[in-house]
Amino acid sequence: MGGFRTLVAAGAALWVVPALAAGFSGDQIKIGVLTDESGQFSTIGGKGSVLAAQMAVKDFGGTIDGKPIVVVDADHQNKPDVGSAILRRWFDQEGVDAVTDLPVSSVALAAQEIAREKHKTLLISGAASSALTGKACSPYSTQWADDSYALARGTAKAVVAAGGKSWFFLTADYAFGADMEKDATAAITAAGGTVAGAVRHPLGTSDFSSFLLQAQSSKAKVVGLANAGGDTVSAIKQAVEFGLPQGGQSLAGFLIFITDVHALTPQVAQNLYVTEGFYWDQNDAARAFAKRFFDEMGRMPTKQQAATYASVTHYLKAARAAGTVEAAAVNKEMRQLPVDFFGRAGSIRPDGRVLYDLTLYRVKAPEAVKRPWDYYQAISTIPAADAFRPAAEGGCPLQ
Repeated sequence: MGGFRTLVAAGAALWVVPALAAGFSGDQIKIGVLTDESGQFSTIGGKGSVLAAQMAVKDFGGTIDGKPIVVVDADHQNKPDVGSAILRRWFDQEGVDAVTDLPVSSVALAAQEIAREKHKTLLISGAASSALTGKACSPYSTQWADDSYALARGTAKAVVAAGGKSWFFLTADYAFGADMEKDATAAITAAGGTVAGAVRHPLGTSDFSSFLLQAQSSKAKVVGLANAGGDTVSAIKQAVEFGLPQGGQSLAGFLIFITDVHALTPQVAQNLYVTEGFYWDQNDAARAFAKRFFDEMGRMPTKQQAATYASVTHYLKAARAAGTVEAAAVNKEMRQLPVDFFGRAGSIRPDGRVLYDLTLYRVKAPEAVKRPWDYYQAISTIPAADAFRPAAEGGCPLQ
């Protein structure tokens, strides 16, 4: 821990030292999209995140100081070792200046250590672990994804308030799942609820029968799904087949994407609570972006893909203002500039947490859906100050 704190302190000191590599010395500015292009998270990120980054570059104008902005991408296969190898090659050999997307928290946490070592910028729009802005924080990283603390707090508080006081967790067995279960448990107990138990399942589980039987036998009122992507979709489908909702147990998904609801259909997903910072139909700015995205991809953007667009846009604004892509200087500028999160004002704390209001939604019943992708009914706004973990509680030394 002492070595970690020394390393962070050294990184933090770069905030007040003039950039050593001022200006744009290379032939181009290169942004990497490190994502899942072939696995269970490829629909929520994948090629859609690559498109979102390309849209951001195009909307920005395509150049800074006469240097073209280039987007490259790679598939980390949801494996920290694969992602780490790609990052080292990008940083050491291919001149990548910043990396975005980064779904799967174990990959993002490994990437954050490498980016700190190499003094490179991370724009984390995929991974949701709150640890990324906690003790593992970096002066070169910003987290744009709705994190596990915010998602757990928003959804758990609402469900407990509605009468769902006893819980059982189906938890993905990697960093994000553990953080989500921990954060949700804290929110549930603080709201007066209880947790009857939990079971861990491997990433990419196809058969949830044994896990669902344990949830069923717990007699908990609510089964919390501390997982994401294909795991969440499979768990919900099989829970309905096992009769959990019919038996009086509610399902609460913490990290639900619009594409998950589309895959499930409102018939299956109706009444699910969803907490999000972006929904394609939330306002005019979101609808305008979503229409252009839909024209290319044939589906609406997920909040991860929207966060990729917002993060790249903000990074480029900061690089232009700072006059450099040197990581310390550009990240300092990013934290000073106001954030435009699709018509919602935002900001960035020293720990890298991007702050914006969230909205609690409920999935509509099939008869209430008026047009394609019209799946969410807004329930309430969760102000950023209430949604995200206070900086003082995260353990990040960058305050």
